[in-house]
Order: sequence, then structure tokens, then C-alpha cells
Amino acid sequence: MDQIRIKAEPRTEQGTGAVRRLRRAGMIPGSVMKMKKGGTELIKLPAHDFMMAMRGRASKQLLVTLDMDGTEVPALMREMQNDVLAGTPIHVDFSEVSLTEKVRVTVPVYLVGEPVGVKIGGGVLEQVLRTLDIDCLPTDIVEKFDVDVSGLGLDQTLFIRDLNLGDKYTVVTRGELALAVVKAPDDVPAANAAAAGEAAKTPEVIKKGKEEEAADAKKEEKK
Repeated sequence: MDQIRIKAEPRTEQGTGAVRRLRRAGMIPGSVMKMKKGGTELIKLPAHDFMMAMRGRASKQLLVTLDMDGTEVPALMREMQNDVLAGTPIHVDFSEVSLTEKVRVTVPVYLVGEPVGVKIGGGVLEQVLRTLDIDCLPTDIVEKFDVDVSGLGLDQTLFIRDLNLGDKYTVVTRGELALAVVKAPDDVPAANAAAAGEAAKTPEVIKKGKEEEAADAKKEEKK
């Protein structure tokens, strides 16, 4: 992953009114959980610079370098809150990390390749899980994992335990959980349902025919 640098400043602004004024001034309020000193430090980030740094990022848990008045602080972006309507960030939480100690992060998973069961068997690929929980060094954090499912056959399932992400990553997500499955096309139940529908119509037609015959018979009697 390319290095992400974000300029940050300590802030004293607190409270709803003060934070709103801060945002109107083009800044995003945030916080950094300190690893060595303990506690939490309040910070503010230039909104434009932050959004440019985050553009095109697939993951929201990223290793960043916070430039705090010339001091570089390695930190993990833990949570970003967005405005519901505008979709722009309104608050960001970081936690200071050691580059030599493993951290736990959640990484998105993308399926690549067309499964054999879809290409030849006419099945449907379904992605069951879209993220993985892993332990790794901060410098080994990736934005996403691309998982090849081209070898997946009809009615076959790819489980978490089947993944091979390399020695850098320890998968925390339970191995028995399914990541992706190729399901067989549901043609037979659909055909049965159609046949049942036609069968249901037949008695109605017969019944209608008998009623018409009875009515015609009554007309003949009156004559």
C-alpha cells in the first residue's frame, strides 16, 4: 500500500456549536488514541486534503502517517463518520500504532474470475462474506483481498479455511464460514410451479363448461 500522509493539528474546539464552526471553516474534527501516553488527543484535519487522500480507497481501516507539527505519528484509521445526506466525512478516529506490533483489521474481499460452475454449468455465484478479520503488522495492511474463484464448480463452496493469504496474515474470521458458493440454477422448481399453475386452471375450465351446458339445457326445457 502506498504511504498516506495527513496533516493534523491539535484542537481545543469541543461541543456541537464549536465543531460545526470548525467544519464550516473547512476542517474535520477527529481524535487519536495514544498508545504510549494513554488517553485520547483531539485533532483537526484539513477537509480537502483528507478527502483527496481517501479518494478511491476501498478500505476504511488504513495505516496513515499523521503529521503533527512536524512529528510523524503512525496511526490506524479506525472509524470515519460521514454526513448522511452529503456523504462527506464529519469525524475521524485514529489509534496510534507500533510498526513492529500486529494489529487486527477488517479488510474487504473481492471475488475475481468466472467460476467453472457458472461458465459451463449455468450456476449463479453468490458472495456470502464481503470482509475478513485479520491480524498483521501495520505495514502489511492492504486495502482489499482479491480472491480467485474461477476453479469453483457447480454446487461448490469456498470456505474461509480454504484461503491462502500468505504468512503475513493470520485470519481471525472462523474457518468454517462460507465466503462464496456457486448455486445450481433453480429451473426445476420453476417448471413445477408453471405446471401446477396450468393444472389449477384445467378444473376451472371444465367446471365452466358444465355450467354452460346446464344453462343451455334449462333454456331448451323452457322452450
